[in-house]
Amino acid sequence: MDFVTFVGEGEPTLCKSIGWLIRKAKELTDCPVAVDTNGSLLHIAAVREALLHADVVMPSLDAGTAATYRKINRPHREFNFATVVDGMRKFRREYKGEMWIEHMLVKGLNDSESELESLKKVFNLIEPDKIHINVPVRPPAEPRVVPPDKEAIALAYTILGDVTDISTEEYGDFFALASTSAEEAILPIIRRLAKLLTYILTSYVASSKYSSIPCSFAYNSISTCSVLVLTV
Repeated sequence: MDFVTFVGEGEPTLCKSIGWLIRKAKELTDCPVAVDTNGSLLHIAAVREALLHADVVMPSLDAGTAATYRKINRPHREFNFATVVDGMRKFRREYKGEMWIEHMLVKGLNDSESELESLKKVFNLIEPDKIHINVPVRPPAEPRVVPPDKEAIALAYTILGDVTDISTEEYGDFFALASTSAEEAILPIIRRLAKLLTYILTSYVASSKYSSIPCSFAYNSISTCSVLVLTV
């Protein structure tokens, strides 16, 4: 085992006890601990502090401009691109571990020369230890989301320079291919997510004096079928 990684079916930094969980994990194993996060909450000092004991933190950043950030990540209207970037920058200054930024390269959205130049400026501002670039090889939330051309991937290498890796292939069958029908493949996932959402809302209501909860999805990225952040 290379890492103990906190990913969750959602955003790990929404868990109030994430700092405690990281420390306990390090007590129980000699494996390094990693946290995979969308990075949207790193502007909050308490969240940054909670992640300080992790060995590796992997925030996602899919755009170099506010406009592209909204197109790809489709965040809650109160989320601000500059605030997200500044949160990552602050965390990099405070954090003594490894910070690896993950970037999803999508054809026609963030693979042009101008977009990559903007992204490079943001990366230079944050100064991560590594940059990992992925392409949408799994079934996305939107059919228009497709991997970039080989020329665009080569351009990303040229402009971004110090890229640790660009993942362009995945091996093995997508889970649906092993099922006899789409319903058989999808329904178990929906049931698990429904139970999780019910648990979250029930727990919140039980600990709150309010009987109703205003909920909104903070992230619903076009490049993934998972909902990443639920703000309450």
